[in-house]
Amino acid sequence: MTFKPARLLIALIAVAVAPAFAQNLAVVNGKPIPSSRADAVVKQVVEQGQQPDTKELRDAIKQDLIAREVLMQEAVKQGYDKKPDVKQALENARQTIVINALARDYIEKHPVTDAEIQAEYDRFKATTGDKEFHVRHILVDTEQQAKDVIAKIKGGAKFEELAKQSKDTGTANSGGDLDWASPSAFPKEFSAGFVNLQKGQVTENPVHTANGWHVIKVDDIRAAKLPTLEEVKPQVAEALAQQKLQAYQEEMVKKAKVQ
Repeated sequence: MTFKPARLLIALIAVAVAPAFAQNLAVVNGKPIPSSRADAVVKQVVEQGQQPDTKELRDAIKQDLIAREVLMQEAVKQGYDKKPDVKQALENARQTIVINALARDYIEKHPVTDAEIQAEYDRFKATTGDKEFHVRHILVDTEQQAKDVIAKIKGGAKFEELAKQSKDTGTANSGGDLDWASPSAFPKEFSAGFVNLQKGQVTENPVHTANGWHVIKVDDIRAAKLPTLEEVKPQVAEALAQQKLQAYQEEMVKKAKVQ
């Protein structure tokens, strides 16, 4: 079994400020490396499912910590810690570590509740709707061009053939096919143009969006296949936690005296 160096490096960085205790893993040129630092790396690696806690893993971590300490001592000896770019990078890293600690503590004190998760999931379902549409579209520059396309379709022209002239080059060769999607996946003005259509129908009037003028056809309609709450609960909880952190940050910035 081998321990991937890149992952080890990430883990080592994450515990760079781990507290020191009396027991040492090793002493390098008179400077101790606390065992707690290795324990923290092992814990993180095991929790992330990278490797189990084995003697081989601990030996690899010990050797890497010793090598890092040797290199750190040499770097300080040569004055790299005094270089402006290094000092700036250290300050950035310090800020990140401290801010992350603040964020973790804030979320622990203001956890996302099951009620909040349920409310967000219900909002998602209401926004997404209970139907999915398989739609095609033809994009042109002007309203009159769109009206001309509609007239040709009413006259018997095939939608898929006319779509070859669409400004949307990504779908022109596939008959304007936009595949299956819920109305919420499109701009509101676009979805409003087809949500009331039946299977096989084409918009009676051109639909205008920021991209131009559209003629839309509904190929088919089916019940939406939404994930269950349990399937998306972790993602919803994480998104809500980020929203809380964002609101907290904005509140702090508003209170700050910025000149």
